[in-house]
Order: sequence, then C-alpha cells, then structure tokens
Amino acid sequence: MSTTLARLAAAVLSNEKGRRTVGWVIAAVLSPVILLAAFLCCFGTAAVEHNNFAVSASFYGPAFSDKIPNEYKDHIAGMRQAFALLDSATAAVNAKAERGGLDPLQIKAVFYALCFGEEAPTRRAAAHFVDCFYRLEERVETTTTEREEGSVVVQTTVYYVAVPLPLATVYQKLSAWQGEPVTEEDKVNAAHIYAMVTGSGGGDTFDGDYIPGGGGAALDVSDLTNPAGKNAADLVVYVTNAWQSGWGYVWGTYGQVLTPELFQYKLTQYPEGVGQYADFIRANWVGKRTADCVGLIKGYGWLNNETMEIEYGSNGMPDIGANQMYYNARHSGTIDTIPDTPGLAVWKPGHIGVYIGNGEVIEAMGTKYGVVMTQLQGRGWTHWLEIPYIAYE
Repeated sequence: MSTTLARLAAAVLSNEKGRRTVGWVIAAVLSPVILLAAFLCCFGTAAVEHNNFAVSASFYGPAFSDKIPNEYKDHIAGMRQAFALLDSATAAVNAKAERGGLDPLQIKAVFYALCFGEEAPTRRAAAHFVDCFYRLEERVETTTTEREEGSVVVQTTVYYVAVPLPLATVYQKLSAWQGEPVTEEDKVNAAHIYAMVTGSGGGDTFDGDYIPGGGGAALDVSDLTNPAGKNAADLVVYVTNAWQSGWGYVWGTYGQVLTPELFQYKLTQYPEGVGQYADFIRANWVGKRTADCVGLIKGYGWLNNETMEIEYGSNGMPDIGANQMYYNARHSGTIDTIPDTPGLAVWKPGHIGVYIGNGEVIEAMGTKYGVVMTQLQGRGWTHWLEIPYIAYE
C-alpha cells in the first residue's frame, strides 16, 4: 500500500479528489480483499468507522484481526513509534519549563493528521516537530516579605515558561517544516482526532435531566476517608464536593481556579475548544474552579492530600484523555454489567464521568453546564471501568 493511500485511509475521506486518488491506487496495486476494505473506507459511515479504528490503534494500541493487511499494521506500528519519540520530546520541554507546558495529545493529533503512513521520524526530527508548538520564555518574579521586626526581604526568582503558540502560528511553522502548506482538510482532521482522543470538547447540546451544583464548601482533608492513598471512596467525596461547590467546565483544566491569566493561557492553547465559548466562560466560570470531563478525575489523582493543592502529573497518574483512561483500564465491562461500586468511571467515546452509587453519576458535562449530577441511565454510557491509579476494594 502506498504512502498516499495510507494517509488517505487514515483520514475522513469525503472529497472527490480523495476518492479519485484512492481509486487510482486501488486499480494499480491492491488485491481483491484490500480493494473491498479501501472501497468501504471511502464512502458513508465506513469512512468514520475506519478512521476511528486507525486513531484508536495508533493512540491506544492495536487489536488487529487476521483480515488487516500486514502493511497497514506496519503503518500503525510506525505511528506508535513516532508517538513515543514525540512524547519524549514533549516531556523534555515540559521538564525544562517550570511553569506552563505542552499538551502531548494535541501534538500527536496534529502529527497523525499530517504524517500517517510516512516513515517514523528520527529523534531529532520529532524534537523539531515539537518545537513548532511553543516558545520558551524566561520570566522573573519578585516577592516581598515583611518580617516581624520590620525588615523587608525581597526575593527574586527566575523561571521558564513553555508558552503554547496559537495553532495558526503552529501550522505556519509546520508548513515550513514539511515543505508544503498544511491544508484546511489537515487542520479539520487534526481537530477531529484531538476531540476523539481527549473527550474534552465542551459540548453544549445536552437536553436531558441533570442537577446543577453549587453552594458547597471547599474540600477539606477531614472529608477524605483515607488521605494517605488514592481510592474509589475518596474519589466520590472529591467529585461530590466539586459538584456541590459549583465547579465550571473549561477544556484542558483539572480543578484549578480559573484566573484571568489561566483563562488567557487556555484560549491560546485551545483556540477552538475554549475560544468558541470565551464570552460564556468569562461571564460564568472565571474566578471559580473548573475541569473538563477527564480533568475532574485527574484533579483527584493529582491532589496533594497534605496541602490540598492539585499538583500536575503527580501521584503516578499521567496526563491522559478520557478515551486513553478507558483503554488503560485493566478491569472494565459493558454498561449493562456495571457493579454497584461507587467510584467506578462510566465512559462513552470521548466522554467520562464518575458513578457515585444509587444510579447517579457526577460528570463535567460541558462548558455551558459545568460539573453536574445525572442519572446513570439515559446518558448513552457504553462501558464502566476501574480507573487506573485508583484503588478499589
């Protein structure tokens, strides 16, 4: 299978040019079995299903049947090798930056859209690709402390911030990197892939029953049943408190107070997912704690039980999306088999919530809803899972 076909087969193929290209390659090189598969990839819902399979296999690990051609398996393996190099390069940037940071899923989604079917990059090329997404700024912070005896201590701290570039700038840099313009189709495909793997789109179309939060007190360590560890019971305490406290929803957040500075940072980082709701967020969520759907869970995983501060990437829980959290789970099942175990997660492609018992779920539903309580039935959940990195009895 040629590189051209591999890239087309991984995208959502709907335009006439794409169909003509696939048809030409099929006529030239494909066997009858692959011909049928490629044909199905080009029309109707099969294109979406094929794209979903390729994305899932690349991001979460393949589960191939014997009917998948070996060359296509090689393309998936190559993409996973590329992802490992991109993750390493992204981690190196985030380690150098004491504040701020890059979103590895966004970088990989863009790379997938541009490079599926290409040879895996070298380590150096992967680093150059990641360099297109940020600029490193040196900043100086001065704090003044007044002592009891009246003296004043001035302390100056120098630190680095990885500032994400606007996607328009990123695509300009990537066009130069690959030697050809990033097309609008590439950009749409990258956004679609990112939404698939994060489940953080901030939707505002839900029309079912839900109970909004608000009026609760701040979380206190005395509320936790076992402050020394991460467990299902305390996850329920945590998300219930978030609901009672009226947390909002902002893409890419995980329980921090949404300061004006953090809001501006997220606008830059996610110009679509946050930018299209900017006025609503500014009017409703600035000054409050916010999280997206998987960020609600990660916030508990990253909670320092001594300081009650949320420390990014701590306690062994990586920064992963809703779908990857499901695929990483060792114990899961279809929603009709869910045990009555508070603290389990409930999942459907692109979205995740926390089952709290008695047929109720707490979820960060979307930008215009925030953290709400819903019924387990009627929300379209397809699976339950034991959240990795959380202890279940």
